[in-house]
Amino acid sequence: MARPLRISYEGAVYHVTIRGNERRAIFRTDGDREYFVNKLAESVRLYDVRLYLYTLMTNHVHGVLETPQANLSRFMHRLQTAYTVYYNRRHRRSGHLFQGRFGSTLVDEDEYILKLSRYVHLNPVFVRAYAQKPDRERVQILRQYVWSSYRSYIGRSPRLDYVDYEPILALMSRPKKTQPASYRRFVEAGIRDIDAPFVETKRRSRFCIGSDESHERIESMYREMIEAYDRKEDISFRREGGYASVDEAMNLALEILGVPRGALCRRGMNSMIRPVVAYALCQYAGCTQRAAAQLMGLRSGVAVSLQLKRLYERSKSDRELRLLIKKLNDRFS
Repeated sequence: MARPLRISYEGAVYHVTIRGNERRAIFRTDGDREYFVNKLAESVRLYDVRLYLYTLMTNHVHGVLETPQANLSRFMHRLQTAYTVYYNRRHRRSGHLFQGRFGSTLVDEDEYILKLSRYVHLNPVFVRAYAQKPDRERVQILRQYVWSSYRSYIGRSPRLDYVDYEPILALMSRPKKTQPASYRRFVEAGIRDIDAPFVETKRRSRFCIGSDESHERIESMYREMIEAYDRKEDISFRREGGYASVDEAMNLALEILGVPRGALCRRGMNSMIRPVVAYALCQYAGCTQRAAAQLMGLRSGVAVSLQLKRLYERSKSDRELRLLIKKLNDRFS
């Protein structure tokens, strides 16, 4: 199972999405949303990411951000893992929460980043429940929605210290003091007049939102990365930050074991299910033993340590298990 490569460079700007597995909710309460936003702010500071804007929905999240350190995957890995561990513990569940890897699309030009910001901020009023409501009512719903950066952009709430407003507002009219009002008019005009050309541009490529020239340049970069990967001349393209996502590590381990997702919660079905999944989470998703325990529904990191010890001891005499671990290692190499 080859992983799609990500184009990563210093100063790259991305539209990032996180979605719930099988379109399920990833937020059940406002407490969940608050925890996610706190971890988002914490991760932004830790990884020196410039977060331009974000919107939280019930089963997905949108963000627009810049990576001065070319570290998107490390930033997202930390954010998703921290939230998954919290969510599983808070709601007494185990297993993966998100739908595979996060989505990321490069945004290459100011014209498109401004339109993208409108698209992201308008998400709360484009849900089915509000689709037929009058425009004026939808405007009020948007202005009252607290789980995005929009209110702080238009002066309805204090600015957030982890959001960088300047790149978006600088694209609006002068003088500077009128920019929030100009941005509000620009965004809210999109409620009445959906920007169909932008939506079409956004769908054209999974690599880039931009002009024809931008698409050609970015896709050329991607082809070069694929060639380098295939020749194995530059292993830096294999996995930025060295880690898979939690979902990917867990899913691949279960796939190689040949058991369904629910098997992780069943005792006695196969004594090596939990040890192999624990190995994949710690070795390839970068989880601590404590984090792996919470993801797997175990009581503590000590339990994971014991699972890993069992795996090591049994692999000494079990050739089939050694081959299984080799297959897992090969798939992540």
